[in-house]
Amino acid sequence: MFGLGWPEVVIISIVAIVVFGPKKIPELGNALGKTLRGFKEELDSNDDDTNSEKE
Repeated sequence: MFGLGWPEVVIISIVAIVVFGPKKIPELGNALGKTLRGFKEELDSNDDDTNSEKE
């Protein structure tokens, strides 16, 4: 995962919990998931547009 080992992931998780608090972490994950999903959908739709223009 991005060249990170388990110790690094654990440290990043602990820092995130300290900075944002345990109640805010699920909200941040949800927002990140929606953003990535939207980004992926846009990339897929651009690929479809590009393919139809080539034909």
